[in-house]
Amino acid sequence: MTHQILIVEDEPNMRLGLKDNLEFEGYRVTLADNGVDGLKLILGQSFDLILMDVMMPGMSGLDVCKQARDKGVDTPILLLTAKSEEMDKVLGLELGADDYVTKPFGLRELLARIRAILRRRSAAVTTTSRPISIGKLQVNFETYTAEVGGAPVRMSHKEFEILNYLFLHRNEVVSRYDLLEKVWGYDESPTTRTVDNFMVKLRQKVESDPNDPRIILTVHGTGYKLVS
Repeated sequence: MTHQILIVEDEPNMRLGLKDNLEFEGYRVTLADNGVDGLKLILGQSFDLILMDVMMPGMSGLDVCKQARDKGVDTPILLLTAKSEEMDKVLGLELGADDYVTKPFGLRELLARIRAILRRRSAAVTTTSRPISIGKLQVNFETYTAEVGGAPVRMSHKEFEILNYLFLHRNEVVSRYDLLEKVWGYDESPTTRTVDNFMVKLRQKVESDPNDPRIILTVHGTGYKLVS
């Protein structure tokens, strides 16, 4: 299977260089030179991966990421950031980006990140296709669909992955660092606040009372435990 990658990058040499290298690796590539056009492509076409610069005039990569996730797009997003954009990296992950690479980066590092994301996306997340009840949520990890009381619930790709990892390790304590490594693929991360923010969102969808969680419990000083 040939994967289709969208590159959203305003700098011409970077954009064309990425295109040439990815096509050499066998990927099919579509280009956008600004965030507005990139968002139109994301909403109008199907891609396996979006490779996007954070700093672009008009509409930033963060704005594109947020609007795409708000529209229900779950395509993996890999952000390209500068060393000075530490907070942008964190915010990007919280907005639904799957990973980031810091400029300047080596081609081998970028290709490794791309392969890891595509491999995680194509891997079967569970061995069953039947819906699973987690709190008030009915979720199907194979089809990436969720509902409450028969009404569909919008969840990001990353939220499905986190919830699936917790479900596979239900009744066990899962540390924030485990989640960052297994779901995001990091050995280290700039902050564990990213995980905590995702847990707030998941509790709103799983718990009957998010302020008094009974399903996704906080294990203070360590991480979380999904009780079933």
